[in-house]
Amino acid sequence: MSRPRAKLTGNFPGCPVESTLSFLDGKWKGVILYHLMNEGTLRFNALRRHIPNVTQRMLTKQLRELEEAGLISRKVFAVVPPRVDYDLTPLGISLQPVITALKAWGETHVICKDGEKRVVPPVDLIRPLEAAE
Repeated sequence: MSRPRAKLTGNFPGCPVESTLSFLDGKWKGVILYHLMNEGTLRFNALRRHIPNVTQRMLTKQLRELEEAGLISRKVFAVVPPRVDYDLTPLGISLQPVITALKAWGETHVICKDGEKRVVPPVDLIRPLEAAE
């Protein structure tokens, strides 16, 4: 798991949010969890194909942190060449509503088109609805 955030203390209003985010803290953790939720058990190289921009070193680091946090399991098969499968644990599966909510927000508010990524402000979403009335 990532190092605890400096602000994470025993008792303040954001504690549950900070605690949850500490499990997802890392550029690729949410993406890894998303692919494991959609695809089921995946091997290391399959994850790399799903996330082409991640380096082997970073993917290994993020997978180890997710395993340490108890969100994924790693099963090593004693074969040549070595085979390692990654899967969600029950705790990892319990994050599905969180990952699904992040995906839904992104589909609504983020547009990735022609190599450009931009955020759609809520005002732009409201105007077409007003015009339809």
